[in-house]
Amino acid sequence: MAQSDPLVNPRAFEGSDQALTTPVAEPREGEFENTLRPRRMGEFVGQRQVMENLRVALEAARGRGEALEHVLLSGPPGLGKTSLARILSAELGVHLHSTAGPALDRPRDLVGILTQLATRDVLFIDEIHRIPAPVEEYLYTAMEDFQVDFTLDQGPHARVLPLTLNRFTLIGATTREGLLSAPFRGRFGHLERLIPYPDEDLVEILLRSARILEVALERPAASEIAARSRGTPRVANRFLRRVRDLAQVSGAPGIDAALVRDALARLGVDQHGLEELDRRILSCLSRNSEPLGLKTIAAAVGESEDTIEDVFEPHLLRQGFLQRTARGRRITAAGKRALSEFASADVPPQRELFG
Repeated sequence: MAQSDPLVNPRAFEGSDQALTTPVAEPREGEFENTLRPRRMGEFVGQRQVMENLRVALEAARGRGEALEHVLLSGPPGLGKTSLARILSAELGVHLHSTAGPALDRPRDLVGILTQLATRDVLFIDEIHRIPAPVEEYLYTAMEDFQVDFTLDQGPHARVLPLTLNRFTLIGATTREGLLSAPFRGRFGHLERLIPYPDEDLVEILLRSARILEVALERPAASEIAARSRGTPRVANRFLRRVRDLAQVSGAPGIDAALVRDALARLGVDQHGLEELDRRILSCLSRNSEPLGLKTIAAAVGESEDTIEDVFEPHLLRQGFLQRTARGRRITAAGKRALSEFASADVPPQRELFG
C-alpha cells in the first residue's frame, strides 16, 4: 500500500502533527467530541468520588434554591472537565457561558461577560491558570461579593463605577493547578481532581460511544482499545474512530479484537499504549547508564521539553517505565522489557483492503 494511505500514515488521520496518543484535543475533533459527550450525571462514566461529591453539592444547591458554589476541576487533559461543566449547568437548568483563560486579556473582557450572567448561571473558564493577574484580581470580588468596581476614564477624570452582579457559579478547569495563586484557589468552594480512568471504565465509555456511532464493537475489542488509551477517554475515542475507519474500508461487519490489534499496529501503538516517540525516549535512556536531563532527552528525540514532560512522561511514569531522580530521568527494568517486547513482537497480519 502507498505511504499516503491514511491507514498506514497515522498523521493523515487527524491532519495534525500531534502525537496520536496526546490527550489534548485536536482541531478536527470538536464536532466528534460534542456528539459523544455525556449530557447528564447518569451518563457520565467513572470518576466516582468526584461525581458523588458533585451530586451532593447539586442537590444541596437545588434544595436551597441557590447558585452552586464555585467549582475548580483539575487534572490532565482529556478526562472530562469540560463535559462536567456542561453537565452541571444542565442539571441546574441554567445557561452555560464558556470562555478560556488566554481569551481574557483585559479586565473589561471579563466584566463584559460577568454583566451578562443571569441568576445562578454558570461561567466556565477553561485553562483558568492562564488568566492574567489583573483579570484574576477582578475575579476575587466577583466570586466573593458578586460585584466588581469598573474604572471609567483615566488620570484626574477617572471614576469608579461599582457593578452589582447576579449570583453565579464559576467553574474553572485547569491542567496545572499548581500555577493558581493561593488566594484564587481558596475562593473555590469545591475542588475536585480528575484522575486517569481504569480500563473497565474506558470499556464502558467505548461501548457507549460505539452505540452512538452505530458501530458493532465487541467487548474484547473495547478492552484492547482501553488498554492502549493511557487512561484517557479522549484517546480511547480517537482510537475508536481509527478502528472504525479500518473496519469500514476493509468491509468488516463489526469490530473485533483482531481488527483492533491490526489497526493499532498500523498506527505504531503497542500493547502498553506506547507509540514511536515513547519508544524513542526509552531507547535514548536505555543507551545511557547514567540518568539524563530533560533538555538532553528533548535534543536526542527532536521534541520540545514541554511536550515530553506534559504529554509523554506522565504515562511512562504511571506505567513504571521511567523514573525521575534528582540527577535526571532513567529507564526502569519494566521499560527495558517493554522495548524488547515491541522489538520481538510479531506484527499481526494486515487484512487485505483492496482486491
